[in-house]
Amino acid sequence: QVHLVESGGGLVEAGGSLTLSCAASGRTFGYAMGWFRQTPGKEREFVASIRWEGDNTDYADSVKGRFTISRDNAKNMVYLQMNSLKPEDTAVYSCAQKKYTGFYYSVNSYDYWGQGTQVTVSS
Repeated sequence: QVHLVESGGGLVEAGGSLTLSCAASGRTFGYAMGWFRQTPGKEREFVASIRWEGDNTDYADSVKGRFTISRDNAKNMVYLQMNSLKPEDTAVYSCAQKKYTGFYYSVNSYDYWGQGTQVTVSS
């Protein structure tokens, strides 16, 4: 079993920054991790992913150049640094642990999810 807990969300003005954290426990060794976001009435959207070694990352086009995903395996932590935030970044952000197979951008490729943290960007 894997337990994921996100933190760091909040209210920020457009152009501001936030760093989200995801604390993982349980079976974590060797697994890639991802961040997704969701707004009411919409499907969950891929944001970023990172391999276990931390040397290979993927980003949605909408956040590329503004967001940075990182991890500290010694602490079982995954982070999402969000800069130059826009009102359209407003969503509930969730971290997830990826299965060994499947595309990194696909919701179906992840089998453990946190409860999410709200990020609200005011204009």
